Amino acid sequence: MRRAIALAAHGLGHTSPNPVVGCVILDAEGRTAGEGWHRRAGGPHAEIHALAEAGERARGGTALVTLEPCNHSGRTGPCAQALIDAGVARVVYAVPDPNPTATGGAATLAAAGIDVESGLLADEAAAGNEAWLTSVRLRRPFVLWKYAATLDGRIAAADGTSRWISSAESRADVHRLRAQADAVVVGSGTARADDPQLGARVTGLTDDEVTQPLRVVVDSGASAVKPGARVLDGTAPTLIAVAEDADAAHLEGLAPLVRLPRAATGRGLRITALLHELYARDVRSVLLEGGPTLAGAFLAAGAVDKVVAYLAPVLLGAGPAAVGDAGITTLTDALRLDVTEIVPFGPDLRITATPVRHTPHEEI
Repeated sequence: MRRAIALAAHGLGHTSPNPVVGCVILDAEGRTAGEGWHRRAGGPHAEIHALAEAGERARGGTALVTLEPCNHSGRTGPCAQALIDAGVARVVYAVPDPNPTATGGAATLAAAGIDVESGLLADEAAAGNEAWLTSVRLRRPFVLWKYAATLDGRIAAADGTSRWISSAESRADVHRLRAQADAVVVGSGTARADDPQLGARVTGLTDDEVTQPLRVVVDSGASAVKPGARVLDGTAPTLIAVAEDADAAHLEGLAPLVRLPRAATGRGLRITALLHELYARDVRSVLLEGGPTLAGAFLAAGAVDKVVAYLAPVLLGAGPAAVGDAGITTLTDALRLDVTEIVPFGPDLRITATPVRHTPHEEI
């Protein structure tokens, strides 16, 4: 199963709106006969790849799958039936499929006389599929907020300069995060200050091997994105989110626009509406790279599922902080985090943490 989890990770960034799934087929003697993973949405699922490699050796064998085999026909046939047809005697899966249109594979397998077991390395498998599982449960994209800061929490100096606070190693890791996300989101402040390109460039992979994320600029007043902006360079799709009442005539033809309601505070856009719109566009994972204002809005909306902070051994003493107003006025309302990983990247530390609880303040 641990091998199946590793195989599933190969699909990160390529399978949305589907999950990442890995599968290992053992023959009747317990020897590996076939392996596979879900490579892209619309293509064969992990079980199909593994069964094709195993051939007749799958008969009487065991299939280990990171997610309960699907039980429906979409762009591909049901994997549960494929396992039955291949003569597999036992199926072990890690995580039940929460998708109501695909669940039921375990029952179908059991009804066909196949020995079915669930829960093996479930936590590890779920962690590898956290974005998709979260999106199914919440009906919105999984949001990972990434930022780079000094040890005293500054994301730029007092004069606005910020290149580069983090190391080359950290910046390369951010490109990996972009390549795994369906969308990268920034706000108008970042668009004005940095003119970011927001594409993904992964060392060791060609452009054809990297699926570019949707580049989203939250520009409520329709004033930050100008002709010639790097986010309009055509290397990846772009979406500009503006307020319903904004004058955005000058943006027509530059990139697709979506009009959204303003936040209840009157500043910025309603984050829940933005996430619902992205979900409707098959976005299941978001990498939030915006500045402190947008980060605060996402936190206030209870819409941050994971935080990745790159902390550089630098002190500035002044300059903008990593996060702005998040609707938290007292320490008892602070959003507490569980640190799950600390990894050095060059001279920096990458700290990964997940919220202990959400404290949404924005009206949904």
